[in-house]
Amino acid sequence: MPAAVTLSNPEISRHSATVRVTHWLTVISFLALLITGAEIVVSHPRFYWGEVGNVMTRPAFTLPIPASRDTVPTGYHYVMPDQNGWSRYLHFQAAWVAVLTGSVYGIFGLWSGHFWRDLIPARRDWTWHAFWEVIAKYLRRAPLDEAEAGSYNVVQRCAYITVIFVLFPLVIWTGLAMSPAFTSAFPVTVTALGGRQTARTLHFFISIALVLFVVVHVAMVIHAGFRSRMRGMITGRVSEPAHAIASKESA
Repeated sequence: MPAAVTLSNPEISRHSATVRVTHWLTVISFLALLITGAEIVVSHPRFYWGEVGNVMTRPAFTLPIPASRDTVPTGYHYVMPDQNGWSRYLHFQAAWVAVLTGSVYGIFGLWSGHFWRDLIPARRDWTWHAFWEVIAKYLRRAPLDEAEAGSYNVVQRCAYITVIFVLFPLVIWTGLAMSPAFTSAFPVTVTALGGRQTARTLHFFISIALVLFVVVHVAMVIHAGFRSRMRGMITGRVSEPAHAIASKESA
């Protein structure tokens, strides 16, 4: 039998145990935050700028959905079921799970060199050509090469560091800025944003950006091979692409 013919693809290491555990804890907490956040928005689907916002205040914009409170003018003649109580409680708890999980991941990333090794793009990749090369590969649905099987490309790295170092801290900041207990101790967290209602509006838009990231992330996982990527995030190892093995053995 020729050496190039193999019964199975060899496995390569992809994710450490800390990355896998914090990833799935983040997934669970994010889903809880998304569901409860949607319930909280339904209770008052109007958004404002500044410090004050109520039914007597002109909103910056209004979501075209009915509210769960009959005192909120939405133009609809019925109200949604009010789930504001449990959703706020679970939202708060899930937020702390996300914060603590993110803190563990951040400490691990700095201590182990994970950020510099796996997420920060190399200097040679900070070019439009490098970005377009990856995007063009996605557009023509080209198979993954050997490097992408065990590492992130420049587009993935930029997306991940944007979420980790920009969107995630901002969504925490704007969330805390809506807490009277927290802002009474640290008033600068809300005054720097321009008011509690501004913080709520920004929190909404940042959350939408995170949801869009998740949608694209899942789509890319499916494109790259759902079973292989899920297995990698569960076991930490993925199979090396067959065409990469063939190129090695033919060299």
